[in-house]
Amino acid sequence: MNPDDRKLVRRLKRRDEDAFTELVKTYQHKVFNVIYRILGSKAEAEEVSQEVFIAIFKYIDSFRGEAKLSTWIYRIAINHARNRVKYLSRRSQRAHQDIDDGPETANEDAPLSAYIASPHEEIVGTELEDIIRDGLKTLNEIHRTIVILRDIEGLSYVEISKIVELPEGTVKSRLFRARVALKEYVESRYTEKVV
Repeated sequence: MNPDDRKLVRRLKRRDEDAFTELVKTYQHKVFNVIYRILGSKAEAEEVSQEVFIAIFKYIDSFRGEAKLSTWIYRIAINHARNRVKYLSRRSQRAHQDIDDGPETANEDAPLSAYIASPHEEIVGTELEDIIRDGLKTLNEIHRTIVILRDIEGLSYVEISKIVELPEGTVKSRLFRARVALKEYVESRYTEKVV
């Protein structure tokens, strides 16, 4: 753990509110992005993100510093997101309705790619983003989580291994299988022809 994180953790363990504000500013976007990619709903991701920071503040005394602070935070975020997926699944089954309430949900989704210049490229990019987002939803929970952590968040295999509590080799093999499944999904639905 780097010296800045060590100081921050000590301050958090003393219940320093300024340290908590610093923690939120440093990690809020990363936590939100991971949760959003798992849940696919901005509103749910915002709510779960708040729960994650409350949990961090509440359980900071249990952080022993054996892993990086960011790894510990990601683990909490993913566990909360998984719990919300289970909750939403049970709620959806009971209500016999889809989690997405309507077309406005699509407008809440954050784009997966960077700025696209021309209108044609923008249409193509949006179509591909939608397909990738839908493809991520088809992956099982652990595969989706690993793809998000590696390919979207750019974490190392070692960090992912600690977060999802699987051996590094297992993470690599599951990432490979998830990428193959996602590629097949995208290829079967993407209509743009490369010239």
